Amino acid sequence: MIPATDPEADYHALVRRGYDACARSYHEARKTQAPTELQELMDRLDDAAEVLDLGCGAGVPIARSLAARHCVTGVDISREMVHMARRNVPAGEFICADVTSIDFDPSSFDAVVAICSIFHLPRAEQPALFQRVHRWLRPGGYFLCTLSHHSEAGYTEDGFFGVTMYWSNYALSEYLDTLALAGFTVVEISSTADGKAETTHANCGDHPLVLARKH
Repeated sequence: MIPATDPEADYHALVRRGYDACARSYHEARKTQAPTELQELMDRLDDAAEVLDLGCGAGVPIARSLAARHCVTGVDISREMVHMARRNVPAGEFICADVTSIDFDPSSFDAVVAICSIFHLPRAEQPALFQRVHRWLRPGGYFLCTLSHHSEAGYTEDGFFGVTMYWSNYALSEYLDTLALAGFTVVEISSTADGKAETTHANCGDHPLVLARKH
């Protein structure tokens, strides 16, 4: 673990290059069953609800599960991941873009999911993303996201599927305050994503899934 807090560094580019390089090996290792929390979210939504998947990766298992019942739009910074998602989930719409710069019309979605993706953003940029997600959601819409128990200003690690990868987090209490300030009510916190997070998603062992709702 190497501290990564250089204000001049482009950590977005590092994440993009990393996932472009490891897309196939990452997909092969992670194409497992979606967490039960996703199914529970889907059950809260009407059929054909509009759902946005931020950091969709290769589309499996999250976007594919969503597309079985809902209309899914996926966004990922990695061009290779987006190419794979389009093949893996032909019913979905997938956009190659940085989640911190893409924008959608207000009240475009019934739910937004961000599974094991927010922690790849410098944490100073994360509160603004929460505010934009709130704007994109329709009244009463849901936000399911992987957050963190621990505060980590920013770090990189080598050997993540053969590449260098970046992570940055606030502590969970700080995240809950940030969600409240953005206009969300927390519905549920799952400590380890039904016990599967450590084996089914990258670096998620200490990262809870949080379900929040726009109020």
